Parts: sequence; structure tokens; C-alpha cells
Amino acid sequence: MCAKFENEVSAKTLGLIVNPVAGMGGAVGLKGTDGRAVLKKAVSLGAKPIAPARAEFFLSELKFADGKIRLVVGAGTMGEEEAISCGFACTVFGKRKKETTAEDTREIARKIADAKADLLVFCGGDGTARNILEAINIDIPVLGVPTGVKMHSAVFAVDTKAAAKIAMGFLWGELPLQETEVMDVDENAFRKGRVSSRLYGYLLTPYEPYLIQGAKMASPMTESELRNQAAIAIYIIENMKPDVAYIIGPGTTTRTIGDLLDAKKTLLGVDIFCNKKIVASDVNEKQILEKIRRKTAQIIITPIGGQGFIFGRGNQQISPEVIRRVGLDNIVVIATEGKLRSLKSLRVDTGDPNLDDALRSRKLKVVANYKTEYMMRIK
Repeated sequence: MCAKFENEVSAKTLGLIVNPVAGMGGAVGLKGTDGRAVLKKAVSLGAKPIAPARAEFFLSELKFADGKIRLVVGAGTMGEEEAISCGFACTVFGKRKKETTAEDTREIARKIADAKADLLVFCGGDGTARNILEAINIDIPVLGVPTGVKMHSAVFAVDTKAAAKIAMGFLWGELPLQETEVMDVDENAFRKGRVSSRLYGYLLTPYEPYLIQGAKMASPMTESELRNQAAIAIYIIENMKPDVAYIIGPGTTTRTIGDLLDAKKTLLGVDIFCNKKIVASDVNEKQILEKIRRKTAQIIITPIGGQGFIFGRGNQQISPEVIRRVGLDNIVVIATEGKLRSLKSLRVDTGDPNLDDALRSRKLKVVANYKTEYMMRIK
């Protein structure tokens, strides 16, 4: 049990809730972990927890403020263990459990709100954001550390380090608040290739336009947009090389490549093409690594509309290990000219800070039309 924090007039109260299973379905290709059956399958496929490590990274970024923060956390794996690991004193809400539930999240969120926390930070995905919305509405400000698979909501920082910067900026009075959307999709439909998203409500979130990711936006399927997608696909296909494995991420722009090759590419999954034929559909990280063993490979991805992420949102199967195996020079981004105009920048959140920094240090090729290429930096 964490030690109780001594009362300090100047201290700010920071709440922390960790969803210990959030994001475990990503690398194994399950597109989420809502529901016990899905979580059990994820574990059977070799999924590993990622939320605890992100929570510890977030807390490590706050160490300079130790003594100025009063930390209140969820019991056990829901924040207490991460706080202890990072050497933080804290007050604990809830009971330690081997298996946690959405109701545990709601209960702890209510107790943190009752404690008049200045800010509640959670490590999870859209489902966790919904649980917190159900529990506290807009009673206290909330900030998400991105840990899930989908993360369509606008309550999340762009990455863990950004979350720490936002939290500190807000607690010390440097940032205002705004109401931000809590979105979620039907995971069962999502796994079948259908995006059925819904707005559930709004949470109060610290406002920092460059460090908050914003809500996911669908690209308008106008005639010009469809022609642009086809032109990009034709150009990519013409430049495909023999015996190279092409790891092609999710999205309507990437799916057009499969359409023109008369191959049924999954809309929301990652597929592998070789010699202009699909050789593996809806693959997970392990399957990708097996398929590209001793082969030259290339990654083709498209940014998330409205957010700009090319890695770390909905394509966690293309893991840091996969990216390193393929090589940073073998990454191609494809995006229509309309989508590029709507983006502030390209972003990455692989979960590996060193890899993210390496990606940000170089320019990536972006194909925006037939024979139209740009070199763009990642912010």
C-alpha cells in the first residue's frame, strides 16, 4: 500500500487510473480488448500488458514535481503498483483485484472526483474514456494517456510524454480547459471490417492544440477523393518490386491498392502482399515477423484522418520490432491531397520513445497522387 501524502497547501491533487488490459489486443490483431472473451483470446495469442509501462513512463516524467503533487490512484494494477514503482507517495482508492472491470474504473473515478482532484489522468483507450464519462461527466478535468487500440476520442494526448507536459502545464495554471468528444466504436463490427462510431458525450480536458490528438475524422468519399485514391494505388502498384513483401496498413486509401489488384484487402486490418498478390490477411505482429523473415519488406500506411498518426493508432500490429526489421527507409505514407490539407502534421506513437525520436529525425516519403511525392517530417 502506498504511504499517505502529507498535507501541503501548495500541492496539486492528481488522480491516476490505469486500465491494465487496455491496448493488449493491438499487436495481436484483435482491434481492442473489450469483453472477457476477447481478452482471453488476446492472452492466448501472446498479448502483453502495455498500460503499466506507459503509466510508469508518465509518472517518471513528473518526478521533478515530486513534493508538489498529491497523487491519488486506483488500487493494485490500476495505479498503485505503478506509483510505488516510480517512488511516489499516494492515496489509494478501491480494492486490489486480480481481474479488474469497467465498474472498478467507474468507482475509482467517482472517488477521485469526490476527493476534488485538480486533474484525473487515465491510461486506457476509448472504452476507458467512456467509463470515466459515465462516472463523473464534467465534474473534474480529465486527460488520457493513449494506451488503447482505437482511440478515436479527443481526450488523449498525442503520446505519453505529451500527456506529462499537458498535466504539468494545466496543474500550474498555464492551460485552459475545453470540452472534448468521447467517441467509441462497436468492437464486434470493427473486427468484421465495419466502423460504427458514436459520440457518447464530452469531458473537460486541458487545451493544448499541438499536444492533444483531436477526434478521428472520416475522409469525405467524394468523386475527386476516390479518383485520387485510385491514382495513388496505381502509382504504388506500378512501383511494386518482385519478391518484396509489402505490409499494407488499414484504411480506405490502402484498401484501394487491393481493389485494383483484385485482392480482398481488409479495411481495418494489416495485410501482406508479394508479387502483386495478397499472401496473408489481417495479420498480427507475430505473423508479420514470420512472413518478412529473410525477405526485403516495405511498409505502406495512411494517416488517421484528423489526427495524422501513421503508427500507434489502430495498426499496432506494425510494432516497433516490425518497423526496425523493415527499416525506416522502407516506409511509404500514402494520403490523398485532401487528407494532407486537413492535417496539421504527421505523428507517431509506437510506444517506443527512441523509435519515435528516430522517426521524427528524418523525412518520410508521402505519395499524394500519381507520380506526386513529398518528403514530410513527423512532429
